[in-house]
Amino acid sequence: MHTHHLRVPPLTWRKSSHSNSDGGDCLEVADGHTGTLPVRDSKKPAGPALVFSTAEWNAFVSAVRAGDLSG
Repeated sequence: MHTHHLRVPPLTWRKSSHSNSDGGDCLEVADGHTGTLPVRDSKKPAGPALVFSTAEWNAFVSAVRAGDLSG
């Protein structure tokens, strides 16, 4: 198994405007990265971040808004 380390500039995280205001389930995103959107769990800031393409993120948000992901 090969491990790759990327050198990236420090990210400036902001809490999603749709996150819980009581400190519960919260997402943070890092803006300003053309074509990608890093996302992490605000309760685990040192934990991993997922990086989505802009198209993937927009498709996910559209599906959530349409109710397509409800269980």
